[in-house]
Amino acid sequence: MYKYIEYRSPVGKIILCSYGDALTALFFEGQKYADRYTDRYLRGTYCPEGNPVLDRTHAWLDRYFAGERPDPSEIRLSPEGTPFQRQVWDELLKIPYGTTDTYGAIARRLHSGSQAVGGAVGRNPISIIIPCHRVLGTDGSLTGYAAGLAVKEKLLEIEGWTGSQK
Repeated sequence: MYKYIEYRSPVGKIILCSYGDALTALFFEGQKYADRYTDRYLRGTYCPEGNPVLDRTHAWLDRYFAGERPDPSEIRLSPEGTPFQRQVWDELLKIPYGTTDTYGAIARRLHSGSQAVGGAVGRNPISIIIPCHRVLGTDGSLTGYAAGLAVKEKLLEIEGWTGSQK
């Protein structure tokens, strides 16, 4: 059975979802593609306390928004997606805190097209922890983020990004 909680962040309400001992989704309320999560996960049990993975994720987010650098490996992640999407999400996990990468560079590493990579990045079900906000356009511009560009920019600012890193 899926379980979920709500998290109030400095950039808006976030929904955390788990199944068993793994985090399956972390998405902003109202973000693009959120309906594919809410239809499935929010039929589960609201679990405001006492769920180890949700409690651990809540604490991880507290630390992240306080400017610390929690490691994604602290939480067992189980995003649901195609093999290609999972391959892209694994690439996102390799982008260090406070730095960025581009859709084109990821596409070259995966021997794929930038649009395919962009589609997979946009459907990342575990925002922030799988850091899709760290992916920029080829020219270094802020492009595409399911929760909106203002949220993407704020997350990058939290990580110390100045707009000059690529």
